[in-house]
Amino acid sequence: MKKYLILLAFVFLMGSNTYAQSGIQFTQGTWKELLAKADKENKLIFMDAYAEWCGPCKMMARDVFTAEEVGNYFNTKFINVKMDMEKGEGIGLSRDFGIMAYPTLLFIDETGEVVHRAVGYHTKDLLLNLGEAALDPSRNFGSINAKYESGDRSPDLLKNLALARYDAMDGSYSQVAEEYLATQKNWNTEDNMEFIFRMVSDLDSKMADFMLNNQQAFVTKFGDRAIAGKVNELVQNTISRAETEADLKKVEQLYAKIYPEQAGEMAMRLKMGFYAQREDWSNFGKAADAFYKKYPAQSWDELNEIAWIYYEEVNGKKELKTALNWAKQSVKMDKNYYNMDTMASLYYKLGKKGKALKTANEAIKLAKATGEDYSATEGLIEKIKGR
Repeated sequence: MKKYLILLAFVFLMGSNTYAQSGIQFTQGTWKELLAKADKENKLIFMDAYAEWCGPCKMMARDVFTAEEVGNYFNTKFINVKMDMEKGEGIGLSRDFGIMAYPTLLFIDETGEVVHRAVGYHTKDLLLNLGEAALDPSRNFGSINAKYESGDRSPDLLKNLALARYDAMDGSYSQVAEEYLATQKNWNTEDNMEFIFRMVSDLDSKMADFMLNNQQAFVTKFGDRAIAGKVNELVQNTISRAETEADLKKVEQLYAKIYPEQAGEMAMRLKMGFYAQREDWSNFGKAADAFYKKYPAQSWDELNEIAWIYYEEVNGKKELKTALNWAKQSVKMDKNYYNMDTMASLYYKLGKKGKALKTANEAIKLAKATGEDYSATEGLIEKIKGR
């Protein structure tokens, strides 16, 4: 009798724990079964499309999906499912739904059509807002996109579509955003400034022009740090698309306009980044050499990093000698294990084995004094000795 009482108590406790769980409750089943359940209950499926290696996916699973208010809303409104896009049925669904990044958050109807989607980490508030948008025909991607395709160009629809495409990482959002702003007589309203700040991604756009021409108003609203970050984002986007040095003129003009006192230094750094991104190490070396002659490095690690890039990427003797000079300057500023190891590596690559061995041994002494791991330098010594 006692055995049965214990068993009943265990079942009761298990049931109590299940009932007490907070957060989103994810449903198990095949995709076909989930669609049938959505049809029967007249609900959308909310899918967390994830991959095991995805850090933001794990953060959402730990910090967002477990929140009580999120669970209360999603468990009532949706059939919730987690799907690894690199295993089982997830592989085919990833292809069908065009999953390009993780996490992708999908809202799918009973026919298997995506009605709303977003990409990336979402806080509790953002996820709740996303769920509300999915249920609102005036805001969800599928409904407003269909209306747009049929010719609807009302301001509210254009604004909501731009936001939906932005959340879905659909690159056409900028075009729709500018269509919306074309309907607005006053871009200085609080809502429109927030919209512009979120949507602007291209330095060569009306939105960027407006933000930069009204920089102080945006700084007042969003803060210096946020605007500096946005300007940097615009610059990086421009650099990533640049094909020739002439394409960098837009950025140089921007620097001259916003940062007149630092424009020269920033423009020279820009060229270094441009060449490094294209792995044009010869021109990078010329740009870096010119830069550091005019603007001496403020820290040893900056020079050490550039010298090490050369050790790994460059084979020309002239360029390697330039890198060795950077490493020596770094050592003069602050002699330590890292820059001595870099200098030893460069000596070795230049064929100066005696100097390489001496410098490598010095690097190891410094590492021992500070408790650094010097196994890589030991490996270099083995190569120098030809073992």
